[in-house]
Amino acid sequence: MTEGPEVREQLRDAILRGDYAPRQRLIEAELASEFGASRFALRNALIALAAEGLIELQPNRGARIREISVEEAVEITEIRRAVEGLVAARAAERATDADIEFLRGLGDDMRRSVDEGELLRYSDLNATLHSTLREIAQHTTATRMLLQLNGQMVRHQFRLSLRPGRPTQSLPEHLAIIDAVVSRDPAAAEAAMQAHVSSVIRTLSAPEDAEPRRASARSDQASTPS
Repeated sequence: MTEGPEVREQLRDAILRGDYAPRQRLIEAELASEFGASRFALRNALIALAAEGLIELQPNRGARIREISVEEAVEITEIRRAVEGLVAARAAERATDADIEFLRGLGDDMRRSVDEGELLRYSDLNATLHSTLREIAQHTTATRMLLQLNGQMVRHQFRLSLRPGRPTQSLPEHLAIIDAVVSRDPAAAEAAMQAHVSSVIRTLSAPEDAEPRRASARSDQASTPS
């Protein structure tokens, strides 16, 4: 039988994959059967995920997937801007020669992916960049905060990635972050990261129908906004 921490991670992964819709009710008996867990282990998992902001527990009504409004998504991203800036600055201070070589190669791959229209690959490389900076920075508290914040934002991230022209807008922002980190310039790295996340906030806040609709058929493969 699946233990508590394991069922929490499995359910968390399912939520982040989008297996459940916003406001969808989570039935304990069904989830216990699906994940092979006891009702006790599942209930503890739901409590933990509620603390992360992924679900909400309603008195006498059970649990459901939490829906994040655009306004709250902007607030979450404002917090992320400060923390991501800290991570980028610290990464610039701590980057080794091997880290710098990896980041340069990553930047080349990101540029190539956008040039060739490989938006799914660009999305993956985007996630790799942010996770690599967290690994280089080795700031445990910042990493924990960002993982929680990003978990709450997963559906807005997916919608943002579908905005026409978003990859070509975010690519130079990501490259500026990489350039600052490989130059070991903490102030420039922090500024570049904050400028990038600020552009995410502006895109989140803009009405979707205010942007030109020229997405290619491949645009629906992307899954990351930043």
